[in-house]
Amino acid sequence: MSVDNTIDVHSPASGRGVASPPILKTELLTVRFGGLAALSQVNFEVQRDEVRAIIGPNGAGKSTFFNCLTGVLMPTGGRILFNGEDITGLPSNMISQKGIARSYQITNILPNASVLENVRIAAQSRRHAWNMVAHHSAFADINEKAEEALDAVGLLGKADELAANLSHGEQRNLEIGIALATEPSLLCLDEPTAGMSAAETHDTMQLVRRVAKNLTILIVEHDMEVVMELCDRITVLHYGTILADGTPEEIQKNPKVQEVYLKT
Repeated sequence: MSVDNTIDVHSPASGRGVASPPILKTELLTVRFGGLAALSQVNFEVQRDEVRAIIGPNGAGKSTFFNCLTGVLMPTGGRILFNGEDITGLPSNMISQKGIARSYQITNILPNASVLENVRIAAQSRRHAWNMVAHHSAFADINEKAEEALDAVGLLGKADELAANLSHGEQRNLEIGIALATEPSLLCLDEPTAGMSAAETHDTMQLVRRVAKNLTILIVEHDMEVVMELCDRITVLHYGTILADGTPEEIQKNPKVQEVYLKT
């Protein structure tokens, strides 16, 4: 396997040998903080319906990359294309409207709101302009969408509980439910199993497999067992550049990846 910063545009998830337009593409994406290049001319593609992992040692640029994709950071150079549209530098709310949703390393929920309210707010942000007068019950479609999202993550039975009362694993899965309620076509998961027990990790892996049937997933994850079992392809970042890209089997066998990250 050659090691460079190009991506094979043939989607393993599609099972076809014919290239199709990527759902996400970056061209020479660069982010500098003063004299430090957190990302340096990254060319990256994700095919529709693919589950792609981004791995790498601490400081490799993984969070910076996610922050650019989701509008948290403005790139210094290069472009981000989503469904063929240039979204470089758009704010987070506009990127969400385009169809990219994200979960965070640190759980980002409203602890004193109910589980259903957490998801309903996300669903309303996608389907209606914010309305301080109308009661949420006036939007039957919002309630339906919120319940569908909770059902997808296995939390419909806890819809009326305070989010603060959920277990850690349930809170992480609620955040995925919040992301799903915005009806994304690309779901970015940032360390979705961080801090979970083995049983919670297993349940979340099953959840990701279920939701991956209907959308494209980009995942940053340190647990290599999770990455190897879930993902169609893996991209390895190192010092802000792409060190390698390939199938789980190819990445495991890549000597440079073993040297800088897998340590085997």
